Amino acid sequence: MFFRLLRLVLILALVVVSAAPSFDAMAQAIGQGSAALIAEQQKAIQDLTAKTDDLEKKTSQEASDDAGLVDIRLQLEEMSRAALTSALAFRSRLSDINNRVEALGAPPAEGQPPEPEIVSSERGALASEKAEINAVIAGAQNLSIRINGLIEKIGTTRSELFRNVLTKRYELSDALSPQVFSDAQDEYANLYKAVSSWLGFALKFKFQAMLAATLMALALAAVLFVGGRRLFGRVFEADPSVEDPSYLSRLSVAFWSTLLPTLAVGAFLASTVFFFNYYNVLRGDIGVFLNALAAVIAVVFCVNRMTNAALEPRLPNWRLIPVETGPARWLVRLTTAMAVVIGFNNFLSVVNDKMGSPLSLTIARSFVATIIVGVILILMALLRPFKAPDGSWRPWPAWLRYTAIALGLFTIAAALFGYIGLAIFVSLQVVVTGTVLVTAYIGFLSAREIGEEGGFAGTSIGRWLSANSSYEDAALDQLGLVVSIAINVMIVLVFLPLILLMWGFQPGDIQAWAYKLATGITIGSVTISFLGILTGIVVFIIGYFLTRWFQGWLDGSVMARGKVDTGVRNSIRLAVGYAGVALAALVGISAAGIDLSNLALVAGALSLGIGFGLQNVVSNFVSGLILLAERPFKVGDWIVAGDISGTVKKISVRATEIETFQRQSVILPNSNLINNAVGNWTHRNKLGRVDIRVGVAYGSDVKQVHDILLEIARGHPLVLKNPEPFVLFTNFGLAALEFEIRVFLADVLNGATVQNDIRFTVLDRFDREHIEIPSQPRAVVEPKKHEAWPIDDDKIEVEFAAQERAKAEAAAEAQRLAKAGRKARKPDPG
Repeated sequence: MFFRLLRLVLILALVVVSAAPSFDAMAQAIGQGSAALIAEQQKAIQDLTAKTDDLEKKTSQEASDDAGLVDIRLQLEEMSRAALTSALAFRSRLSDINNRVEALGAPPAEGQPPEPEIVSSERGALASEKAEINAVIAGAQNLSIRINGLIEKIGTTRSELFRNVLTKRYELSDALSPQVFSDAQDEYANLYKAVSSWLGFALKFKFQAMLAATLMALALAAVLFVGGRRLFGRVFEADPSVEDPSYLSRLSVAFWSTLLPTLAVGAFLASTVFFFNYYNVLRGDIGVFLNALAAVIAVVFCVNRMTNAALEPRLPNWRLIPVETGPARWLVRLTTAMAVVIGFNNFLSVVNDKMGSPLSLTIARSFVATIIVGVILILMALLRPFKAPDGSWRPWPAWLRYTAIALGLFTIAAALFGYIGLAIFVSLQVVVTGTVLVTAYIGFLSAREIGEEGGFAGTSIGRWLSANSSYEDAALDQLGLVVSIAINVMIVLVFLPLILLMWGFQPGDIQAWAYKLATGITIGSVTISFLGILTGIVVFIIGYFLTRWFQGWLDGSVMARGKVDTGVRNSIRLAVGYAGVALAALVGISAAGIDLSNLALVAGALSLGIGFGLQNVVSNFVSGLILLAERPFKVGDWIVAGDISGTVKKISVRATEIETFQRQSVILPNSNLINNAVGNWTHRNKLGRVDIRVGVAYGSDVKQVHDILLEIARGHPLVLKNPEPFVLFTNFGLAALEFEIRVFLADVLNGATVQNDIRFTVLDRFDREHIEIPSQPRAVVEPKKHEAWPIDDDKIEVEFAAQERAKAEAAAEAQRLAKAGRKARKPDPG
């Protein structure tokens, strides 16, 4: 034994000695890896610092370009995220260093023996490495702070630019001088020269590419228009044959007849520009002009479609606003003219910027456009669109009329006082933002009507689904609610960016907000990520449907083919379902970015409330799990629980459903079935015994009775031969000799039928054999007999004679008193 112990000690010593170099080599490898990571992140931070310097210079150079500032801000935000990523790259290494330092312990104090050299050298190396890492992290954090400062500076600069555009005042003397007309002629000549030169070059050298791009754009337009009309013709086209369309139909036609054609035209214009750029047909300045012209066409088309859809000059029955036909046509013309003026002004502003036109020409153009828009607004306000019953014309409601007049006068006054930027901004918002808001409002109204009960069933799609599918009214209402939510979400996603763009925001702003909304919004110490939440919901839904599919496959394909008992199949299916849903919920919560460890405190706080307030619920839940695991009974079993007897229909984690033989469904909490005695007639199998009691009169031949009863029991087809039936002479009763027939059945659920058949057979055999079945003696109660009244006529005559006799006696007594000279005295009270 001693030698074995010595041998073990020597082996351990050799292992330690041989492992020391390997530990050193491992530490050296880790140090080299950390050095490489430090060098890599230092280089990344240096590159980010150089880019930040360049962008800072660019910010000063482009201080007057709003779009350029937005682009710079997007780059800075990306660099800020990269700097934070560099700082987070050392998280795992710092954790390892701290754990190792903690394992080494605190250094020895003064006066204590020094620690081994290998420990002190390792401690110094870890401290040096940690210092280098902290220096890199500090550099990354300082860079991030600097970048955030530049982002805030860009935001301040953009706000000042926007205020300057609205509040800057121009002198109108130069803009209204005769020199403006000559500048306009020169501008037109230069534009014509640029377009004609490009067109000549394109037709001469790029004719095939230009033709291919045009044909592809036209083909796409044909597909959109023809296909859209075939698929959605009933949705966005008013039916002239309908005399009284519903409000929902008018709303839907107005909304979709504005949105779908506008999207089709926008897709056509965008594809035209795309294909021209793809085939290198466009020149730089011509590309800018074409983009601006496409935007103007799209806006004018949208405004015209919206006003036509809401006012319907040709179909009064489909009008959303109950105006007369003449004013409806004038409203459509004035609104379209206002959109044309604003769109043409914006197109000319692009041309002026690209061609370097004089400032006086730009001011004159904007001045004329704003004056025209203001006059049109006043004309629309003064229009009388309604007709009274007496035939007189009525104006708009006062609040709408005065608002339009105020906007028109404000636009004209701003232009006359030289605030051209403010006048243009107000005009643009009135036309474009007004159109977008009205269209969105009509869409919201349509979605609300579709979501109402019976609303979706009244639409053309709802009627088609009702006629060609098995959807009931309740299912159509639920589908209508889903469609309503989808329409609301679509309206927000489509129209909100348009409104933001109209109010001076750049596409980069919307992109940055969308990124922040998707990646997370920090409120205090809580970060809410809508993308993470959406991802978690999608993951949970996928996990839920996968669980349901696996349940069906396991039950229908595996267990059904294996002839597994129905109760076992139900228990396994429920267990798999609960486990799958719980797993899907956990995975969904993790995918949503919620740290499950943070839920420990919540679970601990809820445990006290669960222990008191939800004690019964938890008890039933745990009891349900025990029932599913132990399976004291299963679906289809005949059980007896107290006064309740019936068949188990469903076992859930909270309660068990039992159907009595009277077809009453009884919901029993699972804790009652666990804590109390429960009888199961069909626990392992359906074999069971049925007892039938029979009594015969005293004096009967008991052996004959025994033989007859045994013969009857053996003769029933449902009674088992093994175990065989038997008959017991159980008791000498008060009025009868008592026997008991005991039979065994393969299915105890047939017990009532067997008892019924045997009792009928016993009565027949006893009647043939003259065997009496006594009954309990009963007391005879004779009813008391009353004298019968005479017939009705005789009774009436007797009563009448008695009344007459009483009157005669009273009259005789009165005469007697009168002869005696006394008055009749009233009886004493009481």
